[in-house]
Amino acid sequence: MPKANYNQVISEIKTLNLSDLLRLLEEMATLIRKKMGKTKTRSILELKGKGKDIWKGLNVKNYIDEERSSWNG
Repeated sequence: MPKANYNQVISEIKTLNLSDLLRLLEEMATLIRKKMGKTKTRSILELKGKGKDIWKGLNVKNYIDEERSSWNG
């Protein structure tokens, strides 16, 4: 949308009364939700294996014991 059209729309919005502003807001939220719904859904499973190199060679029991002992100060 060219800037002139955008500014014109904003000017017209400013003239609306409260009930029309609320109605416009609801309609805009619906439009945005519909557009967002068209994006690809992601899965937590995509993270599988990420950062596994960080944990290589680490003694898991010692790590957990150290973490737990730090919880109590």
